[in-house]
Amino acid sequence: MKNLKLKAARAALDLSQEQLAKQCNVSRQTINAIEKGDYNPTINLCIAICKALGKTLDELFWNEE
Repeated sequence: MKNLKLKAARAALDLSQEQLAKQCNVSRQTINAIEKGDYNPTINLCIAICKALGKTLDELFWNEE
């Protein structure tokens, strides 16, 4: 499942995938794969992404289905 919340939060801060990746010490491809739903990040990476974007885990990674 695509993570549109992550993509929207990143875009709202005018960050490229590359910029977010550098802040989280991962590759741009990793951020791209998470946004596309092709990769499930570790909890530590989720936390790093949340800190970089100023969001909570629930705001970015919780799916209400």
